[in-house]
Amino acid sequence: MPGQKLYIENWLIQPVSIAPLVTLRVVIGVMLLFSTLRFVALGWVDDHYITPVFHFKYFGFEWVEPLPATGLYIVHGLLIISSLCVMLGLFYRLAAIVQFLLFTYTELIDLTYYLNHYYFVSIVCGLLVLVPANRAFSLDVLRKPAISRSKISRWTIFIFQLQLGIVYFHAGIWKVNYDWLVNALPLKIWIPANDQLPLIGWIFQQKITPYLFSWAGMLYDVSIVLWLSWSRTRPWAYLTVIVFHTLTGLMFQIGVFPLVMIGATLIFFSEQWHERLWNWASDTITKPLRFRNRVADFPGFQHLENLKTQFATHRSSLITSFLVLFFLFQILFPWRYLLYPGNIFWTEEGYRFCWRVMLMEKAGTATFFVKDAKTGREGEVVNSEFLNAHQEKQMAMQPDMILQFAHFLKKHYEQRGVSNPAVRAEVYVTLNARPSKLLIDPNVDLTKIRDGWAHKTWILNDK
Repeated sequence: MPGQKLYIENWLIQPVSIAPLVTLRVVIGVMLLFSTLRFVALGWVDDHYITPVFHFKYFGFEWVEPLPATGLYIVHGLLIISSLCVMLGLFYRLAAIVQFLLFTYTELIDLTYYLNHYYFVSIVCGLLVLVPANRAFSLDVLRKPAISRSKISRWTIFIFQLQLGIVYFHAGIWKVNYDWLVNALPLKIWIPANDQLPLIGWIFQQKITPYLFSWAGMLYDVSIVLWLSWSRTRPWAYLTVIVFHTLTGLMFQIGVFPLVMIGATLIFFSEQWHERLWNWASDTITKPLRFRNRVADFPGFQHLENLKTQFATHRSSLITSFLVLFFLFQILFPWRYLLYPGNIFWTEEGYRFCWRVMLMEKAGTATFFVKDAKTGREGEVVNSEFLNAHQEKQMAMQPDMILQFAHFLKKHYEQRGVSNPAVRAEVYVTLNARPSKLLIDPNVDLTKIRDGWAHKTWILNDK
């Protein structure tokens, strides 16, 4: 065991080319720059954050509130600038911190906009803060040539490969369930809706297609990292990455996520491939930003650089401890659903932050009733007075959001003079095209319940 531990440590601090890290830095910077510009241009700052009367909160992050309109536009402006700086490697460390904090902040404002790929991007942005991705092909090197480095410790590349592996493996292993593999659900619902796509629409008209796609999707997710890690299969594996994510991008409205994954998986390509890419870019774009610096060719310089790399690694015990704990969390947290009874797709207890990607078709209708304790009168709530269409759609099938909205309604109607209002809800949900059923007990006063990690006994059985 001590020998194995030493081998692993030596492997993690082994000097490797910085080129793959430069590629990832540019990919994430470009994607966030484009995504934020698109978000602002489409008017989503107003639609998502300013117009709604109420915002659903992440458990434990109830303190996160949207800034006033001007502040929100400043936040997105700073996110654009920081993403541009990350892409160019300009004031990199500060820019990476700002990018991570602002992107994560915008995602924490409203739970109804949670998507796995936002969570993934936030993680990658956070990890970029910890690595020296600006030490080559960057404006920081142009400003301060002394920081230039052609070699870095292997762990700075490996942490991103590991994170991608965690995402893909969990996305695949969760597909090993009866509905996905045997019933081809929900693909049997989604695929026929895309039969008008140019050139490939006829494929989606075939009855066998949902079954083929279900099995292919599962096998792809659980094994793609293995094929990307093997040089002999890497080109073909990357071709499947392009095809897979292009198809999902065409079929579903998931923004730039397919492009993010297509770009991020380049981290598995060899050092030589990335070096050729950046040497070509240096020659094509601008000579001053050449990937290889003349000083790096001097005798003895590489040895000195390797010593610097190892010294920097050994003195970063705090970062090492953080990464060990972080990845243990990433590996274990998705399995917390085992602590809850019932069908996770129905209760959604332990569902978020575990890479369950596009696994179900679920929809609901939620009707809330507010009762005045003094008069006994009960009235029906018009949800659209407080929520936009997306918020209402997401809330109507997720128990914790239903609970949050009930508590909001209690405060709202108390302020309007209703005496100690009780709030109940009749929520009907359909899962994978099955007949709709009551999701929660319609007689429970939701204002008496507090959210937490414990099992929600007021959720009805889906059987």
